[in-house]
Amino acid sequence: MVRINFINGEAEISAEAEPGTRLLEAAQAAGMPLEGTCEGQMACSTCHVIVAPEWFDKLPRASEDEEDMLDLAAGITRTSRLSCQITLDADLDGIEIRIPGESRNIQRL
Repeated sequence: MVRINFINGEAEISAEAEPGTRLLEAAQAAGMPLEGTCEGQMACSTCHVIVAPEWFDKLPRASEDEEDMLDLAAGITRTSRLSCQITLDADLDGIEIRIPGESRNIQRL
């Protein structure tokens, strides 16, 4: 199992998921408020998360399509990613993920 530490406002929630699970699915299973409106097709930014800096460089680089979609997300940071594009594996055991305070669904703009 891969452990994930979510920070949502002041609450810290620990969760576990099987390796190979997308972070979006693990977050939703843990009750995190991530819509994932496009179901992982990179057509929205409602699964935007902020990865703790010490974990960010352990992730594969974001694709150009993901970076383009992140440009449309609310409250992006240098360590922002789309959770639908992160596949959990043993190297990410203990990863810390912050849930942004707002999201923007570009499909509704």
